[in-house]
Amino acid sequence: MKNVTITLPEDVARWLRVKAAEDDRSVSRWIAELLERMRRQEDEYELAMRRALSIEPRRITWPNGRKPTREELYDRPGLR
Repeated sequence: MKNVTITLPEDVARWLRVKAAEDDRSVSRWIAELLERMRRQEDEYELAMRRALSIEPRRITWPNGRKPTREELYDRPGLR
């Protein structure tokens, strides 16, 4: 473990002490768990983004090789 010192406004420090006490944790443990959750979420997001970007786009084909008109694209029941 590494110790880190932070400076907070008094009202924020008071709020933090109350939140930590409500969770039956020390302020240090409460902040450490918060930061661990944030890091995990960021890692999961990055992984999901890499997976999504690695998918090759599909080519959409239309009858007779023509492209759809704007009206055809947007004339769907879910968009009305």
